Amino acid sequence: MIDKIVTDPVLAVADIADGATVLVGGFAWAGVPSALLEALAERQPRNLTIATNANIGAPGLMRLFETGCVRKLMSSFPRMFNTTLMEDLCKAGKLVLELIPQGTLAERIRAAGAGIPAFYTPAAVGTPLAADKEHRDFAGVTYIMETALAGDVALIMAAKGDRWGNLVYNKTARNFNPIMAMAGKLCLAQVAEVAELGTLNPEQIITPGIFVDQVIPVTRST
Repeated sequence: MIDKIVTDPVLAVADIADGATVLVGGFAWAGVPSALLEALAERQPRNLTIATNANIGAPGLMRLFETGCVRKLMSSFPRMFNTTLMEDLCKAGKLVLELIPQGTLAERIRAAGAGIPAFYTPAAVGTPLAADKEHRDFAGVTYIMETALAGDVALIMAAKGDRWGNLVYNKTARNFNPIMAMAGKLCLAQVAEVAELGTLNPEQIITPGIFVDQVIPVTRST
C-alpha cells in the first residue's frame, strides 16, 4: 500500500544534508512551507543553497539565514518587504547572492523538471547578469543561454494532498510549487488537509503523486 503521509515535519527533513540545494516554494507569503522550513532551521544544516521567491521574512526561512545555514541564495527579490538581512550578510561575506529574473528562475526550474538541460532567453541581455554567459542570435535577436536548476530537495506547500501524494493548491499559493515539485530529487509537500484517497477531483490535481515523496499535514492555511 502506498502511503506517503509523514506526520512529523522534523522527521520529514531529517535527511537534508549539508550543502544541499533546496527549492523553496511560495511567492511573498503565499504558498510558503513554513512548518518544513522551521523544522529544517531547527536542525541547522550548513552551506545550503536556497532557490526561492518566497518572502525572506517568512517563518522558518528567516531563521535559516539568521543561524548561518545558507551559503547561497538564488532569487529575484532578496530584499522583499525592505529587509536588509540579505545586504548585511552579503557585505559580511557570509552569503553569495545570485540574482535571477523572475521568469528565468521559473523557467530554469521548469526545465529541470522537464529534463531540458538549457534554454535561450532574451531576459538580462545587455546587463551584468548576462556576463560570461553564452550569447546567440536567432532571427536577429540576441539571447543568452540559461541552464536548468534542479534541487536536491523541494519543500513545497499545497492546500490538500492524499496518501499517494496527489496535490491541489489554493489560488495564488500555487505559484512556484508545482514546478519545484517536478525539479526536486526529493519532494516534501506540506499540506493543510489530507484528503481521502479518491476524493480529489482529477481535474483539480495540479501535481500528480509521482512527483511527491512525502506529504506532511500541518494545520494552517495560506
